[in-house]
Amino acid sequence: MNKIVSINELLGMGLNIPNYQRPYKWTRKNVADLLGDIDMAINDSKRPDYSDFKYRIGSIILHEHDGIKDIVDGQQRIITLSLIKYALGLGDDENDLLNHSFTDTISNVNIFENYHFIKEWLAMQSKQHIEEYKDAFKNLLQVVVLSVDNISKAFQLFDSQNTRGKALDPHDLLKAYHLRAMNKYPFEKHNLIRRWEDISPKSIRELFSLYLFPILNWSQKECSHSFNVQDIDTYKGVDVQCKYTYAQRVVKAMPCFQINEPFCSGSDFFKMVEHYINLIADLKGEISSNATFDKIKGIIKDNSKRRKDNTIQFYSTGFHYAINLFYCALLFYYDRFHMLDEMAVKKLFVWAMMIRVDMENLGMDTINNYAIGNKDKNYTNLIPMFFKIATARSHYEISNIKVHIIRNPDEAKSEKWKDLYGSLKGLMGGYK
Repeated sequence: MNKIVSINELLGMGLNIPNYQRPYKWTRKNVADLLGDIDMAINDSKRPDYSDFKYRIGSIILHEHDGIKDIVDGQQRIITLSLIKYALGLGDDENDLLNHSFTDTISNVNIFENYHFIKEWLAMQSKQHIEEYKDAFKNLLQVVVLSVDNISKAFQLFDSQNTRGKALDPHDLLKAYHLRAMNKYPFEKHNLIRRWEDISPKSIRELFSLYLFPILNWSQKECSHSFNVQDIDTYKGVDVQCKYTYAQRVVKAMPCFQINEPFCSGSDFFKMVEHYINLIADLKGEISSNATFDKIKGIIKDNSKRRKDNTIQFYSTGFHYAINLFYCALLFYYDRFHMLDEMAVKKLFVWAMMIRVDMENLGMDTINNYAIGNKDKNYTNLIPMFFKIATARSHYEISNIKVHIIRNPDEAKSEKWKDLYGSLKGLMGGYK
């Protein structure tokens, strides 16, 4: 049985946490995200074009048996909503979750920490906003309840929703978030949707996973990881109505984008995506067509072939990683200084390629350590290149940076990269 109910109705259904459930693991960040979503829902409900607006907080799976309603999926949200409701002074005698005995330390610690965080959050709100929160639980916030009377069917449903189904795409979630911030501008919203649909999903996916997200992490001397739905807060931008000083500076700076700086939420997100997809293509085109970079182009050509669809396939996965590292560094350099100094480009290329020469096997863990200049590693170069670019005041600081080209011993780690090592020496002045 499926039905849509308010949060008040859900929490009054006499729900039970079965023994097989995992501990309550939500942290303050998860709670802050949920409170932020409720805030946004309350603000949206006030808009004249949102008559009879309701905000859906996902779905819940219940197993009903012997008069008991066991939570199969949605425990983390339900417990957190119970804590919020209780902190609002809306304690409900029918909400048995508040009297549930948690025997594990993890659940007890997180419940204690999160409840006090919620109280702190609510203490900063106005009396009017507190009343809006209370009303939201009754009239605004909803959830889809999926109830089954067979435990095996309940787990099959859980599995189909969380495992076999299509994984959430962080880029689609960001698209929805920023479109929502544009509800007052329907014409511009429609135009941006059309332009977004003209961009291939693969290009958008690669923009964040191969360039923007790793560059942002590396610029802060932090290792990167695969961009996923847990990372979308990074690209939610700054509300133009925000009065924080840094936010006002961002508003005044738009639409002048910087990879390691925030941007305004809404239309600027779509403009940013378009800007960087085009910029990456332009930079790759410049390397392949400008005679100044013929030697770089030659090295790339010697280690790759052109497919029938005109894309490039590298002979080695490790070489592909090194080339992508180069284009990340080049993009970040151009993004900051808006110029392609010949010496800087060559040094960025040699720096990126030397990790291929240094390693017999090259994977993303090594790329991460190399990009942040991990001094515990035995690399020829220990330069945190992205941090250097992020903090440089002049492009000369990059063109004058000392990139080591001679290994000790003076040979590639693998015989396979002997020619590449020689080419890099030649690129930097004909080292023998």
